[in-house]
Amino acid sequence: MNLVLTVLNITAPVFLLATVGFVWVKLGFEYRVEFVTRMAMTLAVPSLIFVALMNIEAEPQALAALSLASLVAYGIVIVGIFAVVKIARLDMQTFLAPLVFGNTGNLGLPLALFAFGETGLGYAVVVFAIMATLSFTIGIWMVAGAGSFKRVVREPLVGATLLGALFQWLGWETPVFLTNAISLVGQMAIPLMLITLGVAVARLETNAMTRAVILSVIKLAICATVGWAVATWFALDRVATGVLIVQVATPVAVASYLLAEKYGSDPQSVAGLVVASTLLSVLALPLILAFVI
Repeated sequence: MNLVLTVLNITAPVFLLATVGFVWVKLGFEYRVEFVTRMAMTLAVPSLIFVALMNIEAEPQALAALSLASLVAYGIVIVGIFAVVKIARLDMQTFLAPLVFGNTGNLGLPLALFAFGETGLGYAVVVFAIMATLSFTIGIWMVAGAGSFKRVVREPLVGATLLGALFQWLGWETPVFLTNAISLVGQMAIPLMLITLGVAVARLETNAMTRAVILSVIKLAICATVGWAVATWFALDRVATGVLIVQVATPVAVASYLLAEKYGSDPQSVAGLVVASTLLSVLALPLILAFVI
């Protein structure tokens, strides 16, 4: 019973905030996703990343091991999902990237924070930053057939990651008043992302849900297994292991739908994946957390 309550206390705030966004839209209230997303991704999330990395209490070797483990995990996931899409004779441009890159920002960061505290959040930020960098390069190439190195360089979250890592490595800290200000801005990130997730899901129109459900189950099985196997292989500590598994196993990101819409790669099929995998995560992520806690 204690384990059930612990997992419920971790996951309930995440899905309740997403439900707020969902209900908000269904009641007909205005919500400007583009404005909120831009503010979150250019201001709130970079602030959160910088402070989390600067203040994380972990050995540099542990962070390096987690970074390398994340790269290896995503590499294996790419190979596994590629095989699934190929065997199922699905369109590679439509299905590969969404099934590889999960919602490590909207769901992964708050889950890591609630489950493992500030240390878990710092670890989750490392995985999130690596996933985001891969998504902006390899991910865009998968969807559009072209890389985007310049876009990666211009992303505030990449700059915040590098700067936070530099401060952590050198043992630097910003003045207290500045740290408090940046932290206050960063505290907006998680509520904004979760509410926006609910809004985005509420506005999606989907078809062919049976296929989306099957693919979502396959994605979850591959990602959770790979996360656990790689964490074991690299002998990560308990918190880093839990964070890696949860982050890699997060559902299809809403951003995948936006990219599909932008590049014309069957956005309705991707929307189905977003809805199906997100609903599946309501059941799956608590079970994963129960396993790793």
